Amino acid sequence: MVRPLVAEAGEQVELEQVEQVDTDDRVLRIVRRDDAVREGWLHRVAGVVCRDAQGRVLVNRRSADVPWFAGKYAPLIAGAVRPGESYAHAASRELREELGVRASVRHLFKFICSGAVGPYWFGIHEAVLTDAVVPDSREIAWSGWLTLAEFRSAATHWPLVPDAGDAFERYLTRGE
Repeated sequence: MVRPLVAEAGEQVELEQVEQVDTDDRVLRIVRRDDAVREGWLHRVAGVVCRDAQGRVLVNRRSADVPWFAGKYAPLIAGAVRPGESYAHAASRELREELGVRASVRHLFKFICSGAVGPYWFGIHEAVLTDAVVPDSREIAWSGWLTLAEFRSAATHWPLVPDAGDAFERYLTRGE
């Protein structure tokens, strides 16, 4: 659930709510995401590795205006799981919101990610995209389809979203 709040300048800002969860991924209560991050409370995030029919991976560079990891690259799309939402539903929603596509997602695994801005349960999914991708420019500054070899080469000099890089390596080994 996203609740509007009036900011000092009179504009609307959104306070995203998440479920605070325990180490067994059981819901404890609903909290503001900002509070969960600031206090280091476990919550849920869903990520999706997007492939095309040729097996390439969609890599994105985050917009300069996003609150976390601006300008960094990620081989997946990710976002907070909202209260009452499953990891898979959140993953599908993120695809619609950030890439403008509807696609089936397949849940692969989840793990507790120590997180660069705090810990969270990270549910990793995969989707094969067949429709054209139309990235939301507020979130994504650039995206492109790369082979695994191209991504590995680029990753040696591109600044990566730390959590996304770790999750992608786990994806390649299927959670191990």
